[in-house]
Amino acid sequence: MTKTTRKASASAVALFWSLAAELMSEDARIVEGTIMNGRCLRVGDEFLALVDYKASGLVVKLTQRRVDALIASGVGQPFSPAGRRFKAWVSVPKPDRRRWRALLHEAVAAQKA
Repeated sequence: MTKTTRKASASAVALFWSLAAELMSEDARIVEGTIMNGRCLRVGDEFLALVDYKASGLVVKLTQRRVDALIASGVGQPFSPAGRRFKAWVSVPKPDRRRWRALLHEAVAAQKA
């Protein structure tokens, strides 16, 4: 990992956990948990999101239809750790506070549905 990549990764991690703190203060059901030996957010027992430090991006669980739309638009990329695609998960590699916040709120709403 290059110095620039580490800096971008640290920025993505800081942004994610800043947004996570906002979400957790808004909704008591949202808690920190673990997934794949890393930190993540959960809504109750369901996985919600994580920050992928390798690709410097938000990984969020949405409906498969929404994931497909984000990938088709170029905003998102398939989330495929170890070569296995998670169909209801999308990676959004470019840190963007407004977009990430909206997607996190969308993910919470999808968990309620």
